Amino acid sequence: MALVDLFNIKKQYDIKLLLNDVDFHLNEGERVTIVGQNGCGKSTLMKIIMGEEEPTEGKRIINNAIHIEMLSQQPKFEAHLNVRDAILNELTQLKEAKEEYDTLSLAVAEDFENKELLKKLEKVSTFLDHHNAWSLDDKIERVMQEFHLKDYEHRPVVSLSGGEQRRVALASLILKKPDVLLLDEPTNHLDVYMVEFLEEILLKENFTLLFISHDRHFIESIATRVIEVDNQELISYTGGYTAYLEQKEARMHSLQKGHENLLKLVKQEDDWLAKGVKARGKRNQGRKKRVYELRDQAKKNPTLIHKMMVELEREKQHFNRDEGVSRKKMLFELEDLSYAVPNKKLIENLTTRILQKDKIAIVGINGAGKSTLLKLMLGRIQPDSGLLKQGDFALGYFDQHREMLDDNKTLIETFCPDGGDQIDVQGTVYHVYGYLKSFLFPKEFLAKKVGMLSGGEKNRVALALLLSKKVDCLILDEPTNDLDIQTINILEEKLINFSGAILFVSHDRYFIDKIASKLFIFKGDGVIEESYQTYTQYLEIEKTIKELSNLEKEVKATVVKKEPNKVKKQTKLSYKEQQTYDNLPDEIEALEQKIASINTCLYDPKCYEEKGLSTLTEELAQIEAIYEEKTDIYLEVLEIVEGLG
Repeated sequence: MALVDLFNIKKQYDIKLLLNDVDFHLNEGERVTIVGQNGCGKSTLMKIIMGEEEPTEGKRIINNAIHIEMLSQQPKFEAHLNVRDAILNELTQLKEAKEEYDTLSLAVAEDFENKELLKKLEKVSTFLDHHNAWSLDDKIERVMQEFHLKDYEHRPVVSLSGGEQRRVALASLILKKPDVLLLDEPTNHLDVYMVEFLEEILLKENFTLLFISHDRHFIESIATRVIEVDNQELISYTGGYTAYLEQKEARMHSLQKGHENLLKLVKQEDDWLAKGVKARGKRNQGRKKRVYELRDQAKKNPTLIHKMMVELEREKQHFNRDEGVSRKKMLFELEDLSYAVPNKKLIENLTTRILQKDKIAIVGINGAGKSTLLKLMLGRIQPDSGLLKQGDFALGYFDQHREMLDDNKTLIETFCPDGGDQIDVQGTVYHVYGYLKSFLFPKEFLAKKVGMLSGGEKNRVALALLLSKKVDCLILDEPTNDLDIQTINILEEKLINFSGAILFVSHDRYFIDKIASKLFIFKGDGVIEESYQTYTQYLEIEKTIKELSNLEKEVKATVVKKEPNKVKKQTKLSYKEQQTYDNLPDEIEALEQKIASINTCLYDPKCYEEKGLSTLTEELAQIEAIYEEKTDIYLEVLEIVEGLG
């Protein structure tokens, strides 16, 4: 059932045309993402659907029975509300519905043949079902816990940072569950664990969703359809991010084949036109006009095809870890490094080295100290204890505040401070427009002042400026924030081809997997792990371990409740099952110790260099496979024991 319909929508600001005669339909249960270059009209389309913007032309038709809500980039709250009350304030309708249900249930119990009461009860029950509001208090507690709002619940909501206020607003919306939920960059200001929780609840509760995101992993997990805004048009692709890429590639091939056919047709028409005499006849002027139109289209199509090919090639590249490169040059050496703020350890006894070809992602929960590590390495703050040695090399730094930019300078003044229009990019001279074109800036932007640009455009300028410098090491703090997917692909291409070391903080799982060959994982309370897995692999293993740990606790709790030897007396296990029940716990524990030992070695450069990284990795994979197999067998026997007990 269609909940939202847009017909023949056109949207124009002064001379800038964003959307031209587009249609859009959102059906119940769909989760649609809007992608496209910054400034192409994604947010405008969403605001038209929300009713915050009026189209220049066209019709917006919304089902009158539905309620649409949107996550604001800058949510507004009443000044007197604390965090918990701000959330509860948005859930008044659900609370009242639950109270009405309880009252009606009592009334129906006394008068169960009253059809009017039964009808009202059914209506309220359906409403509570749709919003999954039966255990609202429990849900509020879990959402606050997962979004790290529990510590702030009694603080005035207006005293929180912008990112924290967005989390409060997002928590309210997913608890409220409107009929259609609109989200603009919902994963901004969320760490990876918060994003995983958001994915879980959106899927579990079957939201009807329209969202804008540059987080490709989130798109892949959530989206049932991708809408691309390109050249004032909307192009629809079914499925998630991978399916979008595959269908886009197929579309490109189709365009290419159509273009080849078009060229043949143009040649035929040109041959006819060259004859001249008939072409000048009045009755043939329409055909002559069509020839010129075909020529124009033939000129335009290669540009479109080339643009798509470049984007797809960037996306299809895979990061190859270069194990054969000499890693002798040491850039940073950290020894027993510690740093804390009042009542909180951020880094404790960190010992590690960063070498000339390292590509290291710094990941983990918000507030654990990731950006603090960057500041220590930049020398902006000093450690409480320990040593931090830095080699002799050139360093480039990108921060979330874009401090290297001057809002009063134009782009050409930024890149050519001494005048002219040439720029030296790591030893190669380019025309400044040619270089900026590779970062998706049109020629007219050269005269624009930096202060007039959007946040995403400023990020592109800052990254372009940084990547033009000749440096040995890049330190990047959340480099993908405010960037569209096309620009992230460009950044990935530049970083993959960068010959020096990269140390970066990010929550973008897709970006981390493509760039990083090593992880620094901030676990909280000063604990930092090192891993050579991809971030996705690490998170999957971590999730599995957590599930097994919870299962183990449940099993132990059940066994403790039983009287001693009660299970053995009442079981009819086979000899083999009894041996498994008696012996496997010790075997599983021994395997856990081996896994922990290998992981410890993988975190120690001296150890893994001595034993061989590939040897250790293979050994770990084999032992983990055995561990998983034996754990499954033991859990099966436990189920039998529980059934017989």
